[in-house]
Amino acid sequence: MFSIRIFQLASTALLLAVTMAAHAAGPVNLQILSATVKDQKIAGASVILQRNGEQAVSAVTDGQGQASLNANFADDASSLLIIKKPGFSNLVVKCPCAGMTYAISPVMTNLDGLRIVLNWGDFPADLDSHLVFPGNHVYFSQKEGTDANLDVDDTDSYGPETITVERKHSGERYVYAVHDFTHRQDIQDNSLSYSDAKVFVYVGQTLIKTYYVPKNRPGNLWTVFAVNEQGEIQDFNTLQDVASEDRLQTAEFQGIIDQSQVRVENYSQDALNQAKRLNTQGEAAYHAGNMDGAIALYQQAIEIDGNYGQAYSNLGLAFQKAGRVAEAMWANRKAIALASGSTAATVRASSHYNNARIYEAAQQWNDALREFRAAKAEKANPAYDKGIKRMQQQGAQ
Repeated sequence: MFSIRIFQLASTALLLAVTMAAHAAGPVNLQILSATVKDQKIAGASVILQRNGEQAVSAVTDGQGQASLNANFADDASSLLIIKKPGFSNLVVKCPCAGMTYAISPVMTNLDGLRIVLNWGDFPADLDSHLVFPGNHVYFSQKEGTDANLDVDDTDSYGPETITVERKHSGERYVYAVHDFTHRQDIQDNSLSYSDAKVFVYVGQTLIKTYYVPKNRPGNLWTVFAVNEQGEIQDFNTLQDVASEDRLQTAEFQGIIDQSQVRVENYSQDALNQAKRLNTQGEAAYHAGNMDGAIALYQQAIEIDGNYGQAYSNLGLAFQKAGRVAEAMWANRKAIALASGSTAATVRASSHYNNARIYEAAQQWNDALREFRAAKAEKANPAYDKGIKRMQQQGAQ
């Protein structure tokens, strides 16, 4: 046992040394694939590498989906990679990026759709995506679920592994996790934490969340996030061990999920002040009619303080004004969850009402009725009563 532990420590040290060398300035070679069609190479994608205070470099992927970027700065966590192509969601990811394969997501159109894309490095060879929700466990052994599918399964490094939820069902809880299948029998192994694994979550045409695997921790199961019964995304981002002889059984997986705790971040007063300043700038851009600018500023505010509900509320309005209604609903749900203080009921009511109007425009009468009723439960308003009546006239129950 002692010799095995020494070997594991030596392997980790070697991996760290190789990683540090790879991050030095030099060519950044990468490949871009489709997130939803296995091994489909994406040609003509714009790839940009940037870093504050440095000249950005860019390239366009060739017929093999490959691009090479020659930067004068290090390929490390201070650098950002941006990938763009019409018909696909923009992908923005922190480096290191050299030698990586990234998958971009075709734009989604369903209001309650969700796409989860997993990418990682060359080791371990096989990481598996798992999505569990009532009566369903979507993974490599059961690729189809109720309105959810494993689009792409990968067993030889890099990914992607992609799960698409065509329609998230209200009142049901969804949990997503990544299992290190290569080390499924190895307890206290830290290979997953050094895999450079990243999980990208898309709604509509927007990348709304990015998760990075926690570093230097043991565990072969990464429980990443949940979507709760009300549609709010909740973070776990924890590593733990599970011993599995073959594939991870639903009962084993469910037991671990039930023990997992939602991660609550605490932000400093300075972070809140910065977020408020960005939110104020966003409001100015919104009133000037600059929706893209407003959205970017609200997103920056949320990145600095993820508990700042007002920025989510404003982001929902800006997304809706820009016609990105699926994203607006996601932001509204987060605003509802974070609402506090004397204006909490007003924020929750208006956010439910905005979601109701989006559902109504899409002729999803039952969903709209549910949201109008939720708005009325928070605060009396004739508009909510009128909305309920309209939906009932459409046969909603």
